[in-house]
Amino acid sequence: MTRTTVESATRTVIIGFDAPFCVIGERINPTGRKKLAAELEAGDFSTVERDALEQVACGAMVLDVNAGVVYNSNPNPNETEPPLMGRMIELVQGLVDVPLCIDSSVPGALETGLQLATGRPLLNSVTGEEERLEAILPLVKKYNVPVVAISNDDTGISEDPDVRFAVAKKIVQRAADFGIPAHDIVVDPLVMPVGAMASAGQQVFTLVRRLREELGVNTTCGASNISFGLPHRHGVNAAFLPMAIGAGMTSAIMNPLRAAEMEAVRAANLLMNHDPNGAAWIGFSRVLDAVNEGASFAEASQAAATAGAGRGARRRRRA
Repeated sequence: MTRTTVESATRTVIIGFDAPFCVIGERINPTGRKKLAAELEAGDFSTVERDALEQVACGAMVLDVNAGVVYNSNPNPNETEPPLMGRMIELVQGLVDVPLCIDSSVPGALETGLQLATGRPLLNSVTGEEERLEAILPLVKKYNVPVVAISNDDTGISEDPDVRFAVAKKIVQRAADFGIPAHDIVVDPLVMPVGAMASAGQQVFTLVRRLREELGVNTTCGASNISFGLPHRHGVNAAFLPMAIGAGMTSAIMNPLRAAEMEAVRAANLLMNHDPNGAAWIGFSRVLDAVNEGASFAEASQAAATAGAGRGARRRRRA
């Protein structure tokens, strides 16, 4: 079975067909978040700190770290993004012990993140564009890390799922030329908005099955893309996630602070027999009980995490 290993200094996470679905927290990303972008330019990392702690408490197994801020004072991301990425990586891994996903379109920022990240982070991302392949695959090989492969190339993003599969196959083959194994490629088949393309959900389910069966690779996606432009987006996302998991998707970049979506993932793990004895579901049900009694999902999750840590310490003392 294909297994992609990502690590922090103290924790290992397996992305795989026989492993629990890997939730990659998306919130440390200033794209579309004007307040966070302004804070980062001003050197204020308080939101990053809060997002890191809350996402892990709510169930994120890996944290995506994106430093894509276009500074008003300097619009050149090749100059501003590498040092910002370095500060964010050091800050986040000083707060939480989960592995990181280093996310940037700037190769210099990716390498800065790779130099500072402990363990074995996930690199996000490479595409089928020739320039991107030549810039990113040597970094993947040099640092021996897994990489997200996005199924678009120099022609753009195709609406044809066969073309997107062909791009993914090309990336896997080019990676092999660098000595990078298929189990270190996590393919993003690109989820289209179902509001704009009625067959978008069906397309991605078919693509995920092909990627698993024909290329033997793990998969991921930006889960919320499926609901873009629709009302009650979280309901659509919560339906999409277990259907994608059933088709073979093994991870997603998503917002773990959304209770309905995390509930869907936890239930899917149980139904896929990736939750031995239902222990994780039973523990999560206590969080949902607290939410039903009026607590926020983040508060309830943090309280449960604190209580769990306390029980673990008591067990160690008795031992």
